[in-house]
Amino acid sequence: MVQYNIDLNGKTVLVTGATGFIGSNLVKKLLTEFDGIKVIGIDSITDYYDVRLKYERLKELSAMTFIKGNIADRELIEKVFTENKIDVVVNLAAQAGVRYSITHPDAYIESNLIGFYNILETCRYHEVSHLVYASSSSVYGTNKKVPYSTDDKVDNPVSLYAATKKSNELMAHAYSKLYNIPSTGLRFFTVYGPAGRPDMAYFGFTDKLVKGDTIRIFNYGHCKRDFTYVDDIVEGVIRVMQHAPEKQNGEDGLPIPPYKVYNIGNNSPENLLDFVSILQEELVRAGVLPKDYDFEAHKELVPMQPGDVPITYADTTPFEQDFGFRPSTPLRDGLRKFAEWYKVYYGNCERGLLSLKNKL
Repeated sequence: MVQYNIDLNGKTVLVTGATGFIGSNLVKKLLTEFDGIKVIGIDSITDYYDVRLKYERLKELSAMTFIKGNIADRELIEKVFTENKIDVVVNLAAQAGVRYSITHPDAYIESNLIGFYNILETCRYHEVSHLVYASSSSVYGTNKKVPYSTDDKVDNPVSLYAATKKSNELMAHAYSKLYNIPSTGLRFFTVYGPAGRPDMAYFGFTDKLVKGDTIRIFNYGHCKRDFTYVDDIVEGVIRVMQHAPEKQNGEDGLPIPPYKVYNIGNNSPENLLDFVSILQEELVRAGVLPKDYDFEAHKELVPMQPGDVPITYADTTPFEQDFGFRPSTPLRDGLRKFAEWYKVYYGNCERGLLSLKNKL
């Protein structure tokens, strides 16, 4: 196992995408676990999905210094670094989604490329101890070899989103080599949990079932996904934050890039049909759906969509060896927590809307 070389107690950490699903959970845990830590969060709070959910997450982060802004705004990022001694950067801000990248490519270029470039450039001129950034399992494209290893060649992306994430890894490597910036990229595998992203399958399926709509299951249900519970992802990120790749020079006297990339996944892909079955059972258990709900009448098996891949499956061996941790939350446990949160959150939303209507 690696030895931690960064003590986060009393340090200043910049988290971009701080009101996002992973970002908000990360900030909460950082503020809870480390004494005297200062967390600065940046988020543009775009309307890619319901901003009410982002503001709901933000309400729980009152101890964070929050800045509403876009990482593509170079002057803003420079100002943040100039006014604060940033020790560790966790870049989670990005335009997410495979299918959305087909119809809205500009959003990916702005956030994932220009925004990440701004982060790298600012780290270049303001020395930081460690840059940790989100990559994605999407970089593996249609890789036939499973489980996916960070040693695999990933030069054939099947979506612009995947291409931008692979570009982030290449850009980080170049900056690590040229400017000796310690950086670690994390390829996340299908993250889920309470207060997650509504565009993810488990959330979207739930919304449709509640409305009585039909859910479309792609590739006729034969897709497999390495679902990873958000608490496991956050635990992995925090462990990585505390160990920056060591700076060292090669025989030529030039820096060997202090650069690493890891998979963080559950290392246990689930068939999509099995996933849907567990989800519907937990929705009934939580009281989100009635016990006599006719699921078969609300399912439609359809072909694969552009940009999708048939399987995601993480080889997490290097991560386990270096950090002594492996995501292990069972899918049913994670979906149960999501279903229970959904029942409470949307129940409160409905009561709030009803109260507002009565006042009007």
